[in-house]
Amino acid sequence: MTRIFRTIIYLLPLLLTAPLHAAVQEINSIVAVVEDDVITRSELNQRVQDLSQQLSQQGAQLPPPALLERQILERMIIENLQLLRAKQLGIQVGDEQLNGIIANIARENGLTLDQLRQTLASDGVSFAFFREQIRNEVLISRVRSSQVENTVHVSPAEVDRFLEGQSQAQEQEQEHEYQLRHILISLPNNASPEQIAEVGAKANDIHRQLLDGADFANMARSYSDGQQALEGGDLGWRRAAQLPTLFADIVLAMQVGQISEPIRSSNGFHILLLADMRGEARQMVRQVNARHILIRASELVSDEEARQRLLRLRERILGGADFAELARANSEDPGSAVKGGDLGWADPEIYVQEFRNTLMELPKGEISPPFQSQFGWHIMQVIDWREHDNTDEARRNQAFQSLRQRKTEEALQSWLRNLRDEAYVEYRLER
Repeated sequence: MTRIFRTIIYLLPLLLTAPLHAAVQEINSIVAVVEDDVITRSELNQRVQDLSQQLSQQGAQLPPPALLERQILERMIIENLQLLRAKQLGIQVGDEQLNGIIANIARENGLTLDQLRQTLASDGVSFAFFREQIRNEVLISRVRSSQVENTVHVSPAEVDRFLEGQSQAQEQEQEHEYQLRHILISLPNNASPEQIAEVGAKANDIHRQLLDGADFANMARSYSDGQQALEGGDLGWRRAAQLPTLFADIVLAMQVGQISEPIRSSNGFHILLLADMRGEARQMVRQVNARHILIRASELVSDEEARQRLLRLRERILGGADFAELARANSEDPGSAVKGGDLGWADPEIYVQEFRNTLMELPKGEISPPFQSQFGWHIMQVIDWREHDNTDEARRNQAFQSLRQRKTEEALQSWLRNLRDEAYVEYRLER
């Protein structure tokens, strides 16, 4: 007897004694109303099943079912609110765009589209469901960019102040990265003293359980209101400057494996675990100093005419004419022409592919034949190569990225919190 027939026979008495519409009603019952949208029991069940399978494959301990449902439902509410905001703003992802994104996902995983379909099918995921999940992820990313990321700015003066304000010890700390886990017990807006006391007591109780040996990741999945709760509160690897301002000094004083006391903020109470720490060596990069002459094709100058002009200039240089003088007189690159075509010291990766390919193959001192890029026709000379200590430039760029990430995360948390507080949400999940 096959498994499916055994299952049917086992369920038959139940199906005969229970009204069919009751089973259907349970599957399609509404567990939350979010503005003018709803989340159904079947949608929640599917998400719970998917995440439970992922966590089990990772060897993670699952929270109690009721807590897991609550965490996943809250995440689905936040997702729905962001999708509703995208709809209000007219943000869309067309089928053609979506096809391109999915094709890129397949390529990045070393798969063809057919192989991706087969992989999804073997995991029990329909391709149509996968498409809509990707569409939703892109919509959420775009609405966040529109409403949060595009409003965040970091000025050069802020970077200067940040770097100037660092002591030597702090500069050394910036060469380290920290792997953190995080639990947030959130407070409602305009929380009363009684609410603050209640949430603080809950945070202290969670902190006590952690000190007694409770697994941090499992506690985060069960109790955290943070965006990474279902990932065990994992914030990933970060430099000190990438940490929220509230956390930075506390993390720098922690030892690996240490758990912080509950930290109060306007959002609630935070508990941190410093899971690991690693250092970083100085950053050496290979730079090239090159110069070029650019002639652009136009309505008056054909590609062949531009190439022939450069061939004649090349012959003059090979005959002893000065490259810099000819560049100043003939090059149509305004940025380098005044410098005799000199592009300065740079990482080859900054150049477009055609320019970079010629650069990498050209022996030092030689003049290249004319070649074409998206900017026009060029001849080029490599003046020299060097190994450059890029640590200071990298530190400045890292300071910029860190400040921007910090500002963006703080703005995102505030935006999501306001989005959630201002929305109409009705829970219908059985407690």
